[in-house]
Order: sequence, then structure tokens, then C-alpha cells
Amino acid sequence: MRLSNRFRRFAAPALMLSLAAGMPAIARPTPVVAAAHARLLPLQGGRNFRDLGGYRTADGRSVKWGVLFRSGSMHGLTEADYRSLEARGIRVVCDFRDRRERANEPVTWPAAGAPRVLSDEYDLDMHFLPAGSPKSWTPDQVRAAMTRAYPAMLGQFNGQYRRMFAELLAGHAPLAFNCTAGKDRTGIAAALLLTALGVPRKDVIADYLLTNRYLDASALTKGTPGPANPLAGLPPETAKPLMAADAAYIEAALAVVDAHKDGAKGYFRDEMGLSATDLAKLRNTYLARA
Repeated sequence: MRLSNRFRRFAAPALMLSLAAGMPAIARPTPVVAAAHARLLPLQGGRNFRDLGGYRTADGRSVKWGVLFRSGSMHGLTEADYRSLEARGIRVVCDFRDRRERANEPVTWPAAGAPRVLSDEYDLDMHFLPAGSPKSWTPDQVRAAMTRAYPAMLGQFNGQYRRMFAELLAGHAPLAFNCTAGKDRTGIAAALLLTALGVPRKDVIADYLLTNRYLDASALTKGTPGPANPLAGLPPETAKPLMAADAAYIEAALAVVDAHKDGAKGYFRDEMGLSATDLAKLRNTYLARA
């Protein structure tokens, strides 16, 4: 199904936004500082494929390792990578990419051990970007456009985020979610999930920023410009704010959550369909005593 005109102008941010992602390691006192291999999966063809485990929560617990994963496109996975992921027992993949992205970078899981892949039929566009030729855009214009786009994505992808939470609430894990780069749509999903689990805001943002460490954004701007490769050929100064994980972007989305009636609890109740009992169940399921 195609997006309504009301949302089409915000769809592109998701595509561009989803073009830069990264990841950290984990640490005891500082959850985002640890051996890189602890968080970034050692895959030959992975793109920003990382484990969300290990983050400490306000109540002294920590997110379980090996059950929640975020990623960019899985198109480059090798046979060895598929075996590795099968061994991790991934049951569900929430693929936030649009139909054009999926056609451009298809993912074919081996029949044995293939997860259930959930995706929507929709089209992204670039209407959120400044008017005129990309050569005329300034970095400040692009950064402002990205900052406006993130709050819009909360509404645009509400259905996909609700479905992800429903799968987790039903215990369908290990679960992975991804977009093209693993930065924008995926970054918002990860921020919502970590917030729902009680991870402090500073660590939620730090996880988002790991994108800048683990994603080779330059690979996404190579090639011939076209519908299947809209970022190709962009001037470096224009591409940088599009491909970067900027704290201002994710903070703009989280500000919407904070401003909701009753704050985050109210947001999850009204927008994600999660009651206080549901949130407690999610935490009891996906957190462990540190």
C-alpha cells in the first residue's frame, strides 16, 4: 500500500535517516564502553548489526544479551553469517525498509532456520529535503530538515513500531529490526525500546550515536544516482548531515515522547498500545539482574 500524501513528505527522512548507523561495546559502569566485539556482531557481510544487550536500567537490571538486535540492510550477509545468526536463534526480523529498498537489496534467508520477516508495502520519497538542486543545499539546511523529520517518523512508522513491541510482548525473541543503514527508522525503534525497558536517556542517545563508529556511510553514497540509489553522488558536505547520527535528531524524536500526556508512560500507552502491565512484562522478560 502507498503512503497517504500526509505522510509521504516525511518518508524520505526515514530512507536517508536510515542511512547511517553504528555501534559500541559495553561496559559495566558505562554501558556503551566495552569491547567492540561484544556489541557489534562479528559478521562478514553485516551492516551495523549489533546487540542491544548490557545496558543498565534505572532499577539496577540490565538488558539481556543475545535477544534484541538492531541492524542495517542484511543484503550482504554470507552463508557463514546466516549460520551464525541461525545459531543465535533469531526468530523474527522486523524489516522497516520500503518495497523499493527491499527490491534493491533483497535478503534471502536459507530455508532451514529462517526467521519470520515482517515488513510493510510502502514507498519512501525525498520531499522532506530542501527544495532545489542538492548542489545548492547547505549543511545547516539539511541538518534542520533531518531534525524536523525524526518527530514525523514517530507517526509515520507507528504501525511498524507497535508491531515490533507486540512481537516482543508475545515473547517472539530473539528479534532483530532493521532498515537500510540502521540509523533512522532503526535508531528510533532502538531508542523507543531501550526507553521502554528503563535505560537512562544518556545511554539511549549514546547507543544511537554509535552509528557514527560502525557504519561505512560512504558506501551508501557511491554509484549512479537514481530511484534505487537516491543518495549517490551527493556532495560530501551535503551527505555528511544526512548520513550522520546527530544527537539533535534523536533528541527531537524523544522530545515528542517526553511531551506526551503522562510522559513516556503515556506515550507507550497511547501510541504503542502498552499498558503499565505490558511494560512490566517487557522488562521482566528482557532484563536480567546485573
